[in-house]
Amino acid sequence: MRILLTGSTGQIGGDLADLLSTHDVIKPTRAQLDLADPVALRDVVRSVQPDLIINPAAYTAVDRAEQEPELARRINALAPEILATEAKRLDIPLIHFSTDYVFDGSAASPYSEDAAPHPMNVYGATKLDGERAVATSGCVHVILRTSWVYSRRGRNFLLTIERLARERPRLTIVADQHGTPNWSRELALAAVRLATLTREEIAAKSGLYHLGCRGATTWHGFATAIVGSMGLANPPEVVPIETSDYPTPARRPAYSVLSCDRIRAAFGIELPHWGDALAACQAEVRPTVDQRRTG
Repeated sequence: MRILLTGSTGQIGGDLADLLSTHDVIKPTRAQLDLADPVALRDVVRSVQPDLIINPAAYTAVDRAEQEPELARRINALAPEILATEAKRLDIPLIHFSTDYVFDGSAASPYSEDAAPHPMNVYGATKLDGERAVATSGCVHVILRTSWVYSRRGRNFLLTIERLARERPRLTIVADQHGTPNWSRELALAAVRLATLTREEIAAKSGLYHLGCRGATTWHGFATAIVGSMGLANPPEVVPIETSDYPTPARRPAYSVLSCDRIRAAFGIELPHWGDALAACQAEVRPTVDQRRTG
């Protein structure tokens, strides 16, 4: 199977590149493929002629997107539209990743796929536009909304907290935003599970799904768990603060926990508790696809 994979140097994309190494994976780098260039993107798809497209790539600089809305729109909305159009033309599936930031955080219980989206920032709005472009394209697709992604590569909350915990005696972390941390490798393993299905199997269940670990916490709870697992002789104090104490250019939802019942029912996919996934990540456990426990 020939797979076109975007974002292969990112968190989810990097893990997908590792896990799909036995397939013919075409994984252009940013230098080779500018997702903000619609002509170049279309040309790459037509040159590769893939059997499957996986698109975890995105403009994820949430705060900077407020100053670069057009660039965010081209990468998060227009690029998925082009990929979906080409997938429809080739009659192949598209697996596309999206975000919990399509919601405004006003809920008090986990969001289902049927909940009305209402993004609070440019990033969320452009990702929602990308979802809608894929959904209305007519291509066979699976849209995977997820949240709070971390890994051992790139820039993310886990690596930042581990670094700061060694440098500072005191960390102040927002404690009134609720969500679910997700190790990129768990998300990639689930996507690989989908990628191994036939086009007909995906077509029968084509649509939007939430994908994430079980449980929920706050950024403060996440940071506390990270620091507590580091085994430091003198760990820093992790102090809870409110969102208003740490203003950012982009507003964040106060609650963005996702219900993952639909993907479990449709595909038998159930990820571990976020705390277990974090422990595995910090221990650098690398499960194979066959070793993954699914529901």
